[in-house]
Formats: sequence, C-alpha cells, structure tokens
Amino acid sequence: MANDWKQTARGGALIALDHIFQEQAYSNIALNQLFKSHHYLEKDRQLITEIVYGTVSRKITLEWYLAHFIDDRNRLEPWVYHLLMLSSYQLLFLDRLPAHAVVNEAVTIAKNRGNKHGSEKLVNAVLRKMASDQLPDPETIKRVNKRYSIKYSVPVWLVKKTIEQFGEERSIAIFESLFVRNKASIRVTDPNQLESIQKAYQADYSQLSPVGLTKASGHFASSSLFKDGAITIQDETSQLVAPTLAIQGNERILDACAAPGGKTVHMASYLTSGKITALDLHEHKLALIQQNAERLGVADRIEVRTLDAREVARNYPQEYFDKILVDAPCSGIGLIRRKPDIKYNKVFQDFEQLQQIQLEILSSVCQTLRKGGIMTYSTCTIFKEENQEVIAKFLKAHPEFEQVALVHEKKDIVTDGCLLITPEQYHTDGFFIAQLRKKH
Repeated sequence: MANDWKQTARGGALIALDHIFQEQAYSNIALNQLFKSHHYLEKDRQLITEIVYGTVSRKITLEWYLAHFIDDRNRLEPWVYHLLMLSSYQLLFLDRLPAHAVVNEAVTIAKNRGNKHGSEKLVNAVLRKMASDQLPDPETIKRVNKRYSIKYSVPVWLVKKTIEQFGEERSIAIFESLFVRNKASIRVTDPNQLESIQKAYQADYSQLSPVGLTKASGHFASSSLFKDGAITIQDETSQLVAPTLAIQGNERILDACAAPGGKTVHMASYLTSGKITALDLHEHKLALIQQNAERLGVADRIEVRTLDAREVARNYPQEYFDKILVDAPCSGIGLIRRKPDIKYNKVFQDFEQLQQIQLEILSSVCQTLRKGGIMTYSTCTIFKEENQEVIAKFLKAHPEFEQVALVHEKKDIVTDGCLLITPEQYHTDGFFIAQLRKKH
C-alpha cells in the first residue's frame, strides 16, 4: 500500500520533479520516462504535466513564498521540499483544486514515502498555513529586478539583460507571455491542402507563416495526416527560415547545424534536382533527420554527415555550395515557454562562449559559398549577443559579404533588416533570422 502514492497524479509529479531538480533532467524527458515506467489515466497524465511544468516555470516564485513558512530548507530531505513546491504551486496557481484536497494528498504522500516519522506533520503545518494565512506580496520588494525575478520566476541576471535590451514594459510582456500555454503548431507540406487541413483540424491559420496552422493544443503526431507526411510539427517562427533562401530547385545547399531537421526537410521540399548536405555533431540526431525526411518523402534530396560545422572549410571545396543555412547552436532563450528549465540552466557567460562558436561556424562555412550565394543565419534566442552582434562582427571580419535585408508583412518582427520575434508578439518561440550575401 505504501507505494500507491506513485500511482497518484501528485505522486507521479513528485517522481518527475525529483529527477528534474536533483539530476538536472529536462522536464519533457523526465515526464516521458515517468509515463513509460508508470501507467496513468489520461486525466492524471494531464494533471501531472500541468503540475510539473507549472512548478518548474514558477520555481523562483514558489521558493520565495516557501521561505516565509520554512526556517531552513536545507534541513529538509529534497523530496519533502519538492512535495511542498508542487503543492504550493497548486494552492497558489490552480484555482480549480480545493485547498483541503491538495493538503490531504500531500500529507498522504509524505506519510507513505517518508522513512522518518514527522515529514507529514511538517508538510501539513506548512501547507495549512499557506492555505489560511495572508500570503506575502512580491510587490513589496523594493529592488525592481528582484521584484520581477520573484513575480515572473526569472533569474535576476536575465531580468536585467531583458530590460536592458527591450525596455521595462516590453520585458514584462515577454515574462508574462511565458506563462501562457504553448500552442500546437504544424506546417502543411503541400500549400494546396492548407484549406482542407485547416477545416479537418478546425485549426487557426498562422499569423506568421503562410503554410502554418495552430491550435491551442493537439496531438498531431498521432494523426494519419502526420504519418502520411501531409503535415509536420514545426513552430511558426522556424517555418520562416527556408523561404528566405528563395530555393529554385537545383541548388547545392549546406545545412550546417541540421538536427533535428525541421528546416532541412522544409528546404528539401523546394528542391527538384538539387541536394542538401545536412551536418550534425551527433549520429543519433542525424538519424532523426533521416526518419523525418523519409516520412515526408524528401530523403532522396538529403545526405547526412557527422561533422562539426567549424570544420566545413577543411572538408569541402571553396565555393562549393550555392546556399547555406547556419541554424546556430545558441542559448535557446526563445524556447523558455516550452522548456522552462532553460532559464535556470544558463549563466551570463554562456552568451560570450556561444558567440565565439557562432562566429567560428560562420567563418568556416562562408569559405564554401559561391560568389553571389546567400547564407541565412538563425537562432532560437532573442538577445543581441547571439544575433545582431554576431552578424556585425562577421561582416567586419569578412568584407566580401554584405547583409541582405529581410522583409515580412508583419512589420513588428522586422528589426535592422533582420527578423526578430519575441515570445509575447505572436505567442511563438523567440527567434532571429538574418541573411548575408557573398559579393561577386
């Protein structure tokens, strides 16, 4: 009986959170492992997912509240603290769950899981106090960056950086948008089928991509249209990359950092006699590209190779490629809505190291681009250090290149001839796209 707690939704959430907070597992991977090893009803799976993502996204906020009710968290076993975190998330942010049910379930888990007697008493006391007492108010925090950090569960350094680059008002809008549930987003592979697929799914047309559809939620990967290759799962912002290359059909294209291959297969859909060389550091990631390409019927137009993109100039002749995509390794800050763990796993120094890698990749691959050829650079981050600064530094070091101004009907995503989409604008991933041309 004591192990029955593992089969409850909150018990399952606790198992996943232990992996995330103790072993730095990513939320999606921890949940996948949990659902493989334990059987839950669909409604419980949904609640587990809600609690896990909610607790991770609000981690800094929850820790601040709990600090007012716990004298010394270091004296608690980690699982007890995680149980208090997931329970306080429910008390503070999930209105539909009655407080007494949250408290009772947490006490039951503590009683059944604890080796030492007394865990359930502490859990009961803390949660009852939280449920009945007046809670502290983050608005009373005087330091602005600290206040926003607590309110929006964003590390202070990240609050500071966002405000420096986007101003206070827009930064708050960005932070608030990260708590809005991520949309399900697909690309329709044959534009002629867009209308019929939109009707079949009762989906919304994307505001950014002419071949994109979105829904508030949906399991597209299990549908027959997905299996048949009529649709593929791809964020609306990512769908904007391939069209910038204006592919005619017969080009030799390099995708320098290709995995998992969403943009590779999109580019391949424009080819007739042309070929894409898709590179990645990891073989298992290249296998994902091949699977994707086979499902979408473009495998004959893609060849994969395990190679560090910084080594391209040593492995391919000069002026070998007509077009190049560098979807660069980056901090992934634009993906926080989908991957809330990112905001706690990054540090300020990451940006300088990543910029160095991004410039090394561009400097290597650019040597293999023919004169007059174009190179698109994209990232899933929103900060200048990995975006505009990289382009400026590259152009300074490579006068044989010039920037190509990109355009889009949504003028609010066009900045300095680049596309820069922040998460609050269209509730998509944060994303950046720039383009360069090798002069004749």
